[in-house]
Order: sequence, then structure tokens, then C-alpha cells
Amino acid sequence: MAGKTAATGPVLLAGGNPQIAKGDGDAPVQAYIAAMPGWKRAVGERLDALIVATLPDVAKAVKWNSPFYGVPGQGWFLSYHCLTSYIKIAFFRGAALTPVPPVGSKDPDTRYLHIGMDGIFDEARFADWVRQAALLPGYLAPKT
Repeated sequence: MAGKTAATGPVLLAGGNPQIAKGDGDAPVQAYIAAMPGWKRAVGERLDALIVATLPDVAKAVKWNSPFYGVPGQGWFLSYHCLTSYIKIAFFRGAALTPVPPVGSKDPDTRYLHIGMDGIFDEARFADWVRQAALLPGYLAPKT
């Protein structure tokens, strides 16, 4: 898929996923959200706002062209990624959440929530999953 060039903004990879340099903190996550195409940007803004409202001290980073959210010293509990017709939200310990997020994974611990083009999702349930996930040991990404 042809994406934007560096002269016009971040390259959009397959599915419209922004190619954003790895980085820790809010700035790279906001750069990722700003580069999300079309309807996906508004969903990214809502996801970020809900996560921050639920966990004001949440750690943020961009790794592997995806925003990651976690608890300092405990690891990452959630990331998301743009695909062609939906945003794929990964809860790394999602199998331990109640209720379990609806989409399975090859990894038995990971569960997904897909948000489609209509942008509709249960924000209260999502915030509850964020609260629950933040209490669990998170994914510790290898140092790169």
C-alpha cells in the first residue's frame, strides 16, 4: 500500500497504520494518534482520553508502530494498531479480565477488542477493562 511520504507526514503502512518512530512518553503516542487516518483518529483520541481518565499516571510509548500503555515498573497492559476496517486493541492479559474481551488470540493470555468504522464501543466496559488490566502483571517488552 502506498503511504504518505516523509515530506507530507508519517508513512501509512498496510491498513493505514502510521509508521511512528519508537519512543517513550506521551509525545510519540500523540504523534501516532495525529497520523491515524480518517475515522481512526477520532477513535484513537477517545481511547487515549479514556485510558488517561481511568489511569492518570499511565505510562505511554510507541513500539513496533503501535501505542502501548502500561504501569511503570509493572509492564504494558494494552496496545492498539490500525487495520484496514478496524482498530485492533490488544489486552495482553485479557484472558484474566471479566468479562473476557471478545476476540481470541494465538497467545492464550491475549484478547482483543475490534472497533469498526462506526467507531462504536462500550466506553464504560473499556474503562473497566483498563482498570482491571492495570492491576495485572504486564508485558515486559525486550530492550531494543
